[in-house]
Amino acid sequence: MSDTPENGAAAAQAPQVTSRVIAQYIRDMSFENILAQKGVSGDAQPEIQVQVNLDARKRSADNQYEVITKLNITSKTKEKGEPLFVLELEYAGVFQIEGVPEAQMHPYLLIECPRITFPFVRRIVSDVTRDGGFPALNLETIDFVSLYRSELARRAEAEKAKETVN
Repeated sequence: MSDTPENGAAAAQAPQVTSRVIAQYIRDMSFENILAQKGVSGDAQPEIQVQVNLDARKRSADNQYEVITKLNITSKTKEKGEPLFVLELEYAGVFQIEGVPEAQMHPYLLIECPRITFPFVRRIVSDVTRDGGFPALNLETIDFVSLYRSELARRAEAEKAKETVN
């Protein structure tokens, strides 16, 4: 790529996106070891289900946003569906974001920000399940783009259903 005047002009016009993590923290967490409390009969081959929800909100400080990744993880026996454990986690990141056009801020907050905090969420889930007496659960990488698109589609369907009722 050459530094022609056209390239320089295009770079000058494009806003410079800056994003930095100001803080990360666990907002809420609950781990329930049902296996230890009630016991399970027979072979306890686990079946894991992971639900992910995202939330983002503007903070009072300029250009600061809080993005929350909410996980609900349940493990049941494959054979009888008896619960083994339940892990609920809300993990927040506070971001200072500048240069993102307003029209692109929503997807940026719900795709890029969770991508940044995901390795920390994965580590917490692994540590908590291991410390809770189970094999460490290493979450698969979450496709936040796909998650965002499916949420948009779900909202569009809900709006369409609401219009048909009215």
